Amino acid sequence: MAHIDLGVDEAEFPGIRGPLRFRPETAKPLNELAEVLLRQGPHPLTPGERELIAAYVSGLNDCEFCCSSHSAFAARQLDEGMTLVDQVRADLDNAPVSAKLRALLRIAGAVQNSGRKVTPDLVEAARTEGATDLEIHDTVLIAAAFCMFNRYVDGLGTLVPADSAYYPASAERVVTVGYGT
Repeated sequence: MAHIDLGVDEAEFPGIRGPLRFRPETAKPLNELAEVLLRQGPHPLTPGERELIAAYVSGLNDCEFCCSSHSAFAARQLDEGMTLVDQVRADLDNAPVSAKLRALLRIAGAVQNSGRKVTPDLVEAARTEGATDLEIHDTVLIAAAFCMFNRYVDGLGTLVPADSAYYPASAERVVTVGYGT
């Protein structure tokens, strides 16, 4: 049970969904941010790759709800599915992703630690692998936004679904209709 009364059945609205229902005035811009960062196109990174960045950062932050959710969202949109998501989360250096995506995930990991950990060398490494300024910008913003989302969810002590079947069903909804529904 959350630290505050969210006014919803947390089993029906677990994780971030409860706080978003509690405060619709803040839910609207947060959902719009997620929609633009993770789904809107055209974009040189696929929605699955952007969700993978969100899942990676959420995993580093030990945010179970966000990591499980965005891992499922990424898996639903990547040809390699959850196998790739698990490989990236377990061992980024040896995961079968492109050199560009690996470099962007390293930047995301640095942001998770501290924005000041993003060095010119990390940015240059991403550029060397073909990353554009838009991809670098959005990677930093996705990582920063997910640090906020993770702290929002965990800071309120929201319910984490006990049934792992919640996440694939949630992924289907997000992939089909987007955030804010």
